[in-house]
Amino acid sequence: MPSNKKEGIIFGLFMCFGMVLIMSAYNTALHGFSSFTAGGAAIQFVITFIIAFIAESLVEPSARKIALSLPYDKSKEINFIMAIAFCMVPIMVLFMSSYGLILTALVTEIEGSIFTAYLKTVCLNFIVALPSQLLIVGPISRRLLTKYIKPLTQKPKLNM
Repeated sequence: MPSNKKEGIIFGLFMCFGMVLIMSAYNTALHGFSSFTAGGAAIQFVITFIIAFIAESLVEPSARKIALSLPYDKSKEINFIMAIAFCMVPIMVLFMSSYGLILTALVTEIEGSIFTAYLKTVCLNFIVALPSQLLIVGPISRRLLTKYIKPLTQKPKLNM
């Protein structure tokens, strides 16, 4: 887990990159590849990444407070990781599903009511986002952080 602001930003970038990559691929597969182009996908990925990073930056402090207020054994780091994931993923899914619905409305037509389409989008996104966060993106991001970033951001200790 990040131990300072710089590590927190880098960790957030890792998490957003991984989640946007997985969720973009999932939603593209879900809605079909008929309008898929590499250039369009790249532009959409960058815009989605920026929006997701801003959303994550706004959601994370609240999710952290909620996670710390829950009754669980806080002496184990895995418990905190699970708590923050269970607090953050639903909020991010709600927000990013709104973004996805707006994007879908701009590119194609939404069938049926907007409310029904939103609920369907939230449910479909949640069933992929939570396992992706817990099993793929979270572990990889933590590993990258501890293996490559923490050694660079830790100040060397002087021996006296």
